[in-house]
Amino acid sequence: MHTAIVDRAINPCAVLNSVAGHHNGASVLFVGTVRDVNDGSRVSGLDYSAYTEMARRELSAIADEAAERWNTTDIAIEHRVGSLDLGDVSVVIAVGHAHRGEAYEASRYIIEELKKRLPIWKKEHYLDGRSEWVQNAEAVILSEAKDPL
Repeated sequence: MHTAIVDRAINPCAVLNSVAGHHNGASVLFVGTVRDVNDGSRVSGLDYSAYTEMARRELSAIADEAAERWNTTDIAIEHRVGSLDLGDVSVVIAVGHAHRGEAYEASRYIIEELKKRLPIWKKEHYLDGRSEWVQNAEAVILSEAKDPL
């Protein structure tokens, strides 16, 4: 298994190759990229900030959970921090498994848990000159369910 918080460009092919093996009948690759619109506003780029040590621990915990649940250690995850331009890769998840269904399920679990639990924050920059921190709606819903006001 491989998990990392990085401040460099991510190479999806290298991440995918790290889970390859003759024992796997399937390899699934998820690549998240910076898109040009969010909630109707035109985006010019973004910055990711992290509580790095905690993010590393949590990312590793998520990978461990997926490995145990889907019985594979062929998991690689990298999440980028710093300034990203449109089209830049922000996160890559690769899962290798003997069966495609389990590979897809593990990958889906990882991205959903990452969105809920990883202490990484996003500041979007817009074409109109504004910038704002974007709150993860999934994390907000989860925290409200745990601690209703």
